[in-house]
Amino acid sequence: MRVSLCTIAHNEEKALNGLLRDFRDQNYPHRNIEVIMIDSNSTDHTHEIMDDFKNTDNGFYDVKVYNTKGSNQAAAWNVAIEHATGDIIIRVDAHSKIPRQFVSRNVFNIQEGENIVGGGRPNICMNPNPWTETLLAAEESLFGSSVADYRRPAAQKEYQDSMFHAAYRREVFAEVGGFNEDLGRTEDNELHYRIRQAGYKMCCCPEIISFQHTRSTFKRMLSQKYGNGYWIGLTLGVCPKCLSYFHFIPFVFLLTIIGTLLIWAIFGQPVFFAVIMAMYTMFNFVNTVGAFVIKKSANPLFLLLPFLFPILHITYGIGTLVGLIKLPSWKKSLDGSAQKRIEEVKEAVKRNTVIYDDEKEEIL
Repeated sequence: MRVSLCTIAHNEEKALNGLLRDFRDQNYPHRNIEVIMIDSNSTDHTHEIMDDFKNTDNGFYDVKVYNTKGSNQAAAWNVAIEHATGDIIIRVDAHSKIPRQFVSRNVFNIQEGENIVGGGRPNICMNPNPWTETLLAAEESLFGSSVADYRRPAAQKEYQDSMFHAAYRREVFAEVGGFNEDLGRTEDNELHYRIRQAGYKMCCCPEIISFQHTRSTFKRMLSQKYGNGYWIGLTLGVCPKCLSYFHFIPFVFLLTIIGTLLIWAIFGQPVFFAVIMAMYTMFNFVNTVGAFVIKKSANPLFLLLPFLFPILHITYGIGTLVGLIKLPSWKKSLDGSAQKRIEEVKEAVKRNTVIYDDEKEEIL
C-alpha cells in the first residue's frame, strides 16, 4: 500500500530536522512512501529545511513541498490531503517524534481491516533540563493538561472519539472531506466528529506510538493553553457536539472563583471560596506528589507545580471566556467558504485516487 506521510510546519526549524530524520529512518519500503510537507508561511529556515529534504535522495516514491498563507493548521492540512495520492494518509505534526516502525505498524493495522488507526501520544522534552522536565510534568498530569485517552499508550486495542497522528484510508476523506478552516485549534475535534457521524471508528493500537515535544517555555505553554481555551469557546457556536464537558472544566473553575469571591465581597461569606480553595489545594497536592512518584524524580523544581497548575487552569479558562464573548461577532463573520473548502478537498481526494497493483512487501 502506498502511504502519504504528511506534516505541516510554521516556524519549526528547531524540531523539523529531527522529524524528517525520523521520516528517513522508517522501515516501511521508501518506494511506497510519498512525503508531503506544508510550510505555513514560516519566517525562519523551515522552508529551506523542507527543500533540502526534498532534494536529497532518500528513495521515497515522491517528496512534495507546498506553501500556505498564514498559519492556520486546518488550511495547511487541507493542502496536504488534497495533494496526497496514497492509499493511506498519515498526519504527523512537525513538533513530534516517531519511531522507525511507525508507518509500518499503521499500515499493518489498516490491512487488518481498520479504517483509521493511531496510538498513544505522550509528551517528551526536546532539550531536557530541570525546568523543561517540570513543564513536561505539568503537561502530562491529568490535573495540568487533559484526560484525553489518545495522550497515553493503550493497553489493548480500543476505539476512541479522537486520534492524534492518525492514519486514514483515503476513502475516509473522500467521504467526509477536509478540515473546517474556520477553526484554529479544534479542527481535529470537528473533523473526527464528522468521521464518527459517517460511521467510521478510530482504533487506538497499543503497538503504535508517537511523541509530542512539550513547550520549552512557560510563556509558550500559557499561550498554547489560552489558545486552546479560546477556540473551545468559539467552537461551541459551530459544532458543540464535537466537544466534551472536560473541555469546559477550566472555564467552570474560573467562574467558580469569580462567583465565590463576589459572594465573599457582597455578602461577607468567605466559606464558599474557602471550600473551593480547600478542594482545589487537595487535588493540587495529590497531583504534585504524583509527579514526583510517576517521574521517579527528585527534581526540586517540581515544587513549583502547585503554582503552575492554577496559572494554567485560569489561563485556559480566560481563553474560553474570551472565546464565548467573541462568539456572536465571530459567527456573523463566517461566509461559508470553509464548507466550500471541505467539499473541494473531498473532490480532490476522489480525483487523486490511483488504482494500482500492490507489491507484496514484508512489514517489519
